[in-house]
Amino acid sequence: MNERVESREGSSLAFFTEADSAEVVNARMAPDADQRLREIMSVVVKHLHEAVKELRLTPDEWLKAIDFLTRTGQICNDWRQEYILLSDTLGVSMLVDAINHDRPEGSTENTVLGPFYVPNSRYENGADINLDGKGEPVVVSGRVLDQVGKPIAGALLEVWQANADGFYDVQQKDLQPDNNLRAAFTADANGEFWFRSAKPLYYPIPGDGPVGAMLAALGRSIYRPAHLHFMVSAPGFDTIVTHIFTPDCPYLRKDPVFGVKESLIADFKKNDDPAEAAKLGFKGPFWSVNWDFVMAPKAAP
Repeated sequence: MNERVESREGSSLAFFTEADSAEVVNARMAPDADQRLREIMSVVVKHLHEAVKELRLTPDEWLKAIDFLTRTGQICNDWRQEYILLSDTLGVSMLVDAINHDRPEGSTENTVLGPFYVPNSRYENGADINLDGKGEPVVVSGRVLDQVGKPIAGALLEVWQANADGFYDVQQKDLQPDNNLRAAFTADANGEFWFRSAKPLYYPIPGDGPVGAMLAALGRSIYRPAHLHFMVSAPGFDTIVTHIFTPDCPYLRKDPVFGVKESLIADFKKNDDPAEAAKLGFKGPFWSVNWDFVMAPKAAP
């Protein structure tokens, strides 16, 4: 008893008890350990122990949790990061992003990066990035602007999306051309950009792993609403990582990674004019979407 009293008055708790479990664990950290790491681990341990106590977890249930995390790691490979998928589906990726990208009103909002970003090859404005020819054609255009509407010349826009079968090129290296539906463009002197692609469709996130099994058990959808990924960067500005979504998708309110924001739902318009289609190199009706990205100045460190 005396030892417990002394420990509370200045020394570390010596022995583990249910009541003091988190305090005992956190007291074992060396005082010269990295201070930010100490802060993070103290909070994680505190809330993890609180959850275990609140739930009164059984050894069987905890072993199932360990098995789930083990299988999550085992399924990861060069192009599949199941832990990112787990973070996304628990809403943690969006929460971390929201905390770190509180931009001025009017700026383009961020959303999740997703697991399929890779550096993209440069193309000239107007290029057709739909290399497998699947899906309905779309022409995407817009501008990159600062907070007062001034064009940001030379801004880099990286874009990537899934094909009409619901897969990114890195998921089907033997079935899709390299860099299919993936490119980087440079905004011109007026901040303008444009390219041709395929109208995005909804698609399932990988459902054959532990994260997919978790969503199925919870009765949650595995379908991401139709979207185009964008990363927009320019010197002196906060990099935008975002999507634009089609307004007609049935999964806008069921996104398993919580990436949809109302301000990111775009207006895709159908165009049946044969002359307009011919000018763009399309053989029939096509879609068009115009979207401006508004960048905020990079915050001071």
